[in-house]
Amino acid sequence: MDLDDVADELYALDPAEFVAHRTARAAEAREGGDRALATAITALRRPTTVGWLVNLLARQSPDEVAALLRLGEELRDAQRQLSGEDLRQLSSQRQQVVHALARRAGRLAAQRGRKVGEGSLREVGQTLHAALADPEVADRVRAGRVVAAASYSGFGPAGLSVVADQPAATAAAEPPAETAASAEVAADVLAGARTELAEATAELEQATGTAERVRADLEQASEGTAAIEARIAALRGELERAEQERQFARSAESAAAEAAKQSESDLLGARRRVEEAERRLRELG
Repeated sequence: MDLDDVADELYALDPAEFVAHRTARAAEAREGGDRALATAITALRRPTTVGWLVNLLARQSPDEVAALLRLGEELRDAQRQLSGEDLRQLSSQRQQVVHALARRAGRLAAQRGRKVGEGSLREVGQTLHAALADPEVADRVRAGRVVAAASYSGFGPAGLSVVADQPAATAAAEPPAETAASAEVAADVLAGARTELAEATAELEQATGTAERVRADLEQASEGTAAIEARIAALRGELERAEQERQFARSAESAAAEAAKQSESDLLGARRRVEEAERRLRELG
Protein backbone atom coordinates (compact mmCIF):
# COMPACT_ATOMS: atom_id res chain seq x y z
CA MET A 1 0.00 0.00 0.00
CA ASP A 2 1.36 3.42 -0.99
CA LEU A 3 -0.08 6.91 -0.95
CA ASP A 4 -1.04 6.89 -4.65
CA ASP A 5 -3.01 3.67 -4.25
CA VAL A 6 -4.83 5.02 -1.22
CA ALA A 7 -5.55 8.37 -2.89
CA ASP A 8 -6.96 6.62 -5.98
CA GLU A 9 -9.20 4.54 -3.75
CA LEU A 10 -10.41 7.40 -1.55
CA TYR A 11 -11.12 9.92 -4.29
CA ALA A 12 -13.22 7.34 -6.14
CA LEU A 13 -15.59 7.16 -3.15
CA ASP A 14 -18.71 9.13 -2.36
CA PRO A 15 -17.74 12.01 -0.02
CA ALA A 16 -19.93 10.49 2.69
CA GLU A 17 -17.69 7.40 2.73
CA PHE A 18 -14.37 9.25 2.50
CA VAL A 19 -13.57 9.93 6.15
CA ALA A 20 -14.30 6.41 7.40
CA HIS A 21 -12.14 4.81 4.70
CA ARG A 22 -9.36 7.35 5.21
CA THR A 23 -9.32 6.58 8.94
CA ALA A 24 -9.20 2.84 8.24
CA ARG A 25 -6.32 3.15 5.74
CA ALA A 26 -4.35 5.42 8.08
CA ALA A 27 -4.82 2.90 10.89
CA GLU A 28 -3.57 0.10 8.64
CA ALA A 29 -0.46 2.09 7.76
CA ARG A 30 0.14 2.91 11.42
CA GLU A 31 -0.25 -0.72 12.43
CA GLY A 32 2.22 -1.62 9.68
CA GLY A 33 4.78 0.68 11.23
CA ASP A 34 4.67 3.34 8.48
CA ARG A 35 3.81 6.46 10.45
CA ALA A 36 4.84 8.76 7.60
CA LEU A 37 2.31 7.10 5.29
CA ALA A 38 -0.34 7.23 8.00
CA THR A 39 0.27 10.97 8.41
CA ALA A 40 0.13 11.53 4.65
CA ILE A 41 -3.13 9.58 4.37
CA THR A 42 -4.68 11.57 7.22
CA ALA A 43 -3.72 14.77 5.41
CA LEU A 44 -5.78 13.84 2.34
CA ARG A 45 -8.74 16.22 2.22
CA ARG A 46 -12.32 15.07 1.87
CA PRO A 47 -13.69 16.18 -1.53
CA THR A 48 -16.68 18.45 -1.82
CA THR A 49 -19.65 17.41 -3.95
CA VAL A 50 -18.17 19.29 -6.92
CA GLY A 51 -14.78 17.63 -6.41
CA TRP A 52 -16.45 14.23 -6.30
CA LEU A 53 -18.40 14.99 -9.51
CA VAL A 54 -15.24 15.95 -11.40
CA ASN A 55 -13.42 12.86 -10.09
CA LEU A 56 -16.37 10.68 -11.08
CA LEU A 57 -16.34 12.20 -14.55
CA ALA A 58 -12.58 11.66 -14.92
CA ARG A 59 -12.95 7.98 -13.99
CA GLN A 60 -16.09 7.20 -15.97
CA SER A 61 -15.35 9.28 -19.10
CA PRO A 62 -11.54 9.42 -19.25
CA ASP A 63 -11.31 9.70 -23.05
CA GLU A 64 -13.62 12.72 -23.23
CA VAL A 65 -11.84 14.44 -20.33
CA ALA A 66 -8.46 13.72 -21.90
CA ALA A 67 -9.64 15.21 -25.20
CA LEU A 68 -10.80 18.34 -23.41
CA LEU A 69 -7.48 18.71 -21.58
CA ARG A 70 -5.58 18.21 -24.84
CA LEU A 71 -7.65 21.04 -26.25
CA GLY A 72 -6.41 23.29 -23.45
CA GLU A 73 -2.81 22.33 -24.16
CA GLU A 74 -3.19 22.94 -27.88
CA LEU A 75 -4.89 26.28 -27.33
CA ARG A 76 -2.06 27.43 -25.06
CA ASP A 77 0.55 26.27 -27.60
CA ALA A 78 -1.21 27.70 -30.64
CA GLN A 79 -2.22 31.12 -29.33
CA ARG A 80 0.25 32.99 -31.58
CA GLN A 81 -0.29 30.86 -34.67
CA LEU A 82 -4.05 30.71 -34.93
CA SER A 83 -6.11 33.56 -36.32
CA GLY A 84 -8.56 35.44 -34.16
CA GLU A 85 -11.49 33.76 -35.94
CA ASP A 86 -10.03 30.29 -35.33
CA LEU A 87 -9.55 31.04 -31.65
CA ARG A 88 -13.06 32.35 -31.31
CA GLN A 89 -14.44 29.23 -32.98
CA LEU A 90 -12.39 26.87 -30.79
CA SER A 91 -13.38 28.83 -27.68
CA SER A 92 -17.05 28.38 -28.58
CA GLN A 93 -16.52 24.66 -29.18
CA ARG A 94 -14.65 24.40 -25.89
CA GLN A 95 -17.61 25.95 -24.06
CA GLN A 96 -19.99 23.44 -25.63
CA VAL A 97 -17.81 20.47 -24.66
CA VAL A 98 -17.38 21.73 -21.09
CA HIS A 99 -21.13 22.16 -20.76
CA ALA A 100 -21.72 18.66 -22.15
CA LEU A 101 -19.22 17.11 -19.73
CA ALA A 102 -20.75 18.93 -16.76
CA ARG A 103 -24.16 17.54 -17.71
CA ARG A 104 -22.69 14.07 -18.02
CA ALA A 105 -21.28 14.38 -14.50
CA GLY A 106 -24.81 15.11 -13.29
CA ARG A 107 -26.13 12.01 -15.04
CA LEU A 108 -23.37 9.84 -13.59
CA ALA A 109 -24.26 11.10 -10.11
CA ALA A 110 -27.95 10.36 -10.74
CA GLN A 111 -27.07 6.79 -11.70
CA ARG A 112 -25.57 6.48 -8.21
CA GLY A 113 -28.68 7.83 -6.52
CA ARG A 114 -27.31 11.36 -6.01
CA LYS A 115 -29.25 14.32 -7.38
CA VAL A 116 -27.12 17.45 -7.79
CA GLY A 117 -28.30 20.99 -8.43
CA GLU A 118 -27.56 23.40 -11.24
CA GLY A 119 -25.15 25.32 -9.00
CA SER A 120 -22.94 22.25 -8.55
CA LEU A 121 -22.98 21.53 -12.29
CA ARG A 122 -21.94 25.13 -13.01
CA GLU A 123 -19.01 24.71 -10.61
CA VAL A 124 -18.04 21.50 -12.40
CA GLY A 125 -17.93 23.50 -15.62
CA GLN A 126 -15.86 26.24 -13.93
CA THR A 127 -13.41 23.62 -12.68
CA LEU A 128 -13.02 22.18 -16.18
CA HIS A 129 -12.41 25.68 -17.52
CA ALA A 130 -9.77 26.19 -14.84
CA ALA A 131 -8.14 22.90 -15.89
CA LEU A 132 -7.86 24.28 -19.42
CA ALA A 133 -6.09 27.35 -18.08
CA ASP A 134 -3.95 25.84 -15.31
CA PRO A 135 -1.80 22.72 -15.95
CA GLU A 136 -1.73 21.94 -12.22
CA VAL A 137 -5.54 21.85 -12.06
CA ALA A 138 -5.51 19.81 -15.27
CA ASP A 139 -3.24 17.22 -13.63
CA ARG A 140 -5.62 16.89 -10.65
CA VAL A 141 -8.61 16.53 -12.97
CA ARG A 142 -6.82 13.95 -15.11
CA ALA A 143 -5.88 11.94 -12.02
CA GLY A 144 -9.39 12.20 -10.56
CA ARG A 145 -8.15 13.77 -7.33
CA VAL A 146 -9.98 17.09 -7.26
CA VAL A 147 -10.80 18.23 -3.72
CA ALA A 148 -12.94 21.30 -4.37
CA ALA A 149 -14.17 23.49 -7.20
CA ALA A 150 -11.58 25.58 -9.02
CA SER A 151 -12.23 28.70 -11.02
CA TYR A 152 -10.50 30.87 -13.58
CA SER A 153 -11.43 34.52 -13.89
CA GLY A 154 -9.99 35.10 -17.36
CA PHE A 155 -11.61 34.76 -20.75
CA GLY A 156 -9.79 31.66 -21.91
CA PRO A 157 -6.79 29.44 -21.10
CA ALA A 158 -3.95 31.17 -19.27
CA GLY A 159 -2.00 33.38 -21.62
CA LEU A 160 -4.54 32.91 -24.40
CA SER A 161 -5.22 36.01 -26.40
CA VAL A 162 -7.31 36.50 -29.51
CA VAL A 163 -4.93 38.06 -32.01
CA ALA A 164 -6.01 40.00 -35.05
CA ASP A 165 -6.31 38.10 -38.31
CA GLN A 166 -3.03 38.14 -40.21
CA PRO A 167 -2.75 39.17 -43.86
CA ALA A 168 -3.39 36.45 -46.36
CA ALA A 169 0.29 36.07 -47.22
CA THR A 170 1.21 35.51 -43.55
CA ALA A 171 -1.60 33.03 -43.08
CA ALA A 172 -0.50 31.14 -46.17
CA ALA A 173 2.99 30.85 -44.70
CA GLU A 174 1.76 29.02 -41.57
CA PRO A 175 3.85 25.89 -41.01
CA PRO A 176 2.10 22.66 -41.96
CA ALA A 177 2.77 21.13 -38.52
CA GLU A 178 0.81 23.90 -36.80
CA THR A 179 -2.03 23.48 -39.25
CA ALA A 180 -2.08 19.78 -38.42
CA ALA A 181 -2.14 20.56 -34.69
CA SER A 182 -5.10 22.89 -35.20
CA ALA A 183 -6.90 20.22 -37.19
CA GLU A 184 -6.28 17.67 -34.41
CA VAL A 185 -7.73 20.03 -31.80
CA ALA A 186 -10.81 20.63 -33.92
CA ALA A 187 -11.16 16.87 -34.45
CA ASP A 188 -11.06 16.23 -30.69
CA VAL A 189 -13.71 18.86 -30.06
CA LEU A 190 -15.87 17.50 -32.89
CA ALA A 191 -15.55 13.96 -31.54
CA GLY A 192 -16.68 15.13 -28.13
CA ALA A 193 -19.63 16.98 -29.63
CA ARG A 194 -20.61 13.90 -31.66
CA THR A 195 -20.45 11.73 -28.55
CA GLU A 196 -22.66 14.16 -26.68
CA LEU A 197 -25.12 14.23 -29.60
CA ALA A 198 -25.28 10.43 -29.65
CA GLU A 199 -25.93 10.34 -25.91
CA ALA A 200 -28.55 13.07 -26.16
CA THR A 201 -30.27 11.20 -29.02
CA ALA A 202 -30.31 7.98 -27.00
CA GLU A 203 -31.73 9.84 -24.01
CA LEU A 204 -34.38 11.42 -26.23
CA GLU A 205 -35.42 8.00 -27.55
CA GLN A 206 -35.56 6.62 -24.03
CA ALA A 207 -37.54 9.62 -22.79
CA THR A 208 -39.93 9.30 -25.73
CA GLY A 209 -40.55 5.64 -24.95
CA THR A 210 -41.07 6.44 -21.29
CA ALA A 211 -43.50 9.24 -22.16
CA GLU A 212 -45.52 6.91 -24.40
CA ARG A 213 -45.73 4.30 -21.65
CA VAL A 214 -46.77 6.94 -19.14
CA ARG A 215 -49.47 8.22 -21.50
CA ALA A 216 -50.77 4.67 -21.96
CA ASP A 217 -50.78 4.17 -18.20
CA LEU A 218 -52.61 7.48 -17.81
CA GLU A 219 -55.29 6.47 -20.31
CA GLN A 220 -55.75 3.12 -18.57
CA ALA A 221 -55.95 4.83 -15.18
CA SER A 222 -58.47 7.35 -16.56
CA GLU A 223 -60.64 4.52 -17.87
CA GLY A 224 -60.45 2.79 -14.50
CA THR A 225 -61.37 6.02 -12.74
CA ALA A 226 -64.36 6.53 -15.03
CA ALA A 227 -65.58 2.99 -14.32
CA ILE A 228 -65.25 3.53 -10.58
CA GLU A 229 -67.09 6.86 -10.81
CA ALA A 230 -69.95 5.08 -12.63
CA ARG A 231 -70.08 2.42 -9.92
CA ILE A 232 -70.07 5.11 -7.23
CA ALA A 233 -72.96 6.89 -8.96
CA ALA A 234 -74.93 3.63 -9.15
CA LEU A 235 -74.21 2.82 -5.51
CA ARG A 236 -75.26 6.32 -4.48
CA GLY A 237 -78.60 5.77 -6.23
CA GLU A 238 -79.04 2.47 -4.42
CA LEU A 239 -78.12 4.15 -1.15
CA GLU A 240 -80.71 6.87 -1.65
CA ARG A 241 -83.39 4.26 -2.39
CA ALA A 242 -82.33 2.20 0.64
CA GLU A 243 -82.49 5.31 2.86
CA GLN A 244 -86.02 6.03 1.60
CA GLU A 245 -87.04 2.43 2.28
CA ARG A 246 -85.49 2.67 5.73
CA GLN A 247 -87.51 5.81 6.42
CA PHE A 248 -90.70 4.07 5.32
CA ALA A 249 -89.83 1.06 7.49
CA ARG A 250 -89.19 3.31 10.48
CA SER A 251 -92.56 5.05 9.96
CA ALA A 252 -94.31 1.67 9.75
CA GLU A 253 -92.45 0.48 12.83
CA SER A 254 -93.47 3.60 14.72
CA ALA A 255 -97.13 3.16 13.73
CA ALA A 256 -97.02 -0.54 14.67
CA ALA A 257 -95.47 0.33 18.03
CA GLU A 258 -98.22 2.87 18.68
CA ALA A 259 -100.88 0.35 17.71
CA ALA A 260 -99.29 -2.29 19.96
CA LYS A 261 -99.27 0.17 22.84
CA GLN A 262 -102.92 0.99 22.29
CA SER A 263 -103.75 -2.71 22.07
CA GLU A 264 -102.00 -3.39 25.39
CA SER A 265 -104.00 -0.55 26.95
CA ASP A 266 -107.25 -1.92 25.55
CA LEU A 267 -106.38 -5.43 26.78
CA LEU A 268 -105.66 -4.13 30.27
CA GLY A 269 -108.99 -2.26 30.35
CA ALA A 270 -110.88 -5.34 29.19
CA ARG A 271 -109.29 -7.47 31.90
CA ARG A 272 -110.26 -4.94 34.54
CA ARG A 273 -113.89 -4.94 33.33
CA VAL A 274 -114.01 -8.73 33.41
CA GLU A 275 -112.62 -8.76 36.96
CA GLU A 276 -115.21 -6.15 38.01
CA ALA A 277 -118.09 -8.14 36.47
CA GLU A 278 -116.94 -11.32 38.17
CA ARG A 279 -116.76 -9.50 41.53
CA ARG A 280 -120.35 -8.19 41.23
CA LEU A 281 -121.58 -11.60 40.20
CA ARG A 282 -120.09 -13.20 43.29
CA GLU A 283 -121.70 -10.54 45.50
CA LEU A 284 -125.15 -11.21 43.96
CA GLY A 285 -124.83 -14.98 44.26
